[in-house]
Amino acid sequence: MAKQPNKTIAGTNIQEVRQQNAQSAQASQFGTEFAAETNISEIKQQNAQSESRKAQSTTRQTPNQSK
Repeated sequence: MAKQPNKTIAGTNIQEVRQQNAQSAQASQFGTEFAAETNISEIKQQNAQSESRKAQSTTRQTPNQSK
């Protein structure tokens, strides 16, 4: 089988795949939409509350280590 330029061994057209990938990258906005809907200050507050609860539960569960 003779090698064909711009094609893989399986016969895939490399230029066509590159073009499809470029179009897909331009059309894809999922990441930016998701980021736009995220309330960062709310997430930070939730994380702080979670850390606070974690610290409280850790101090309650720590056994008495008197020697």
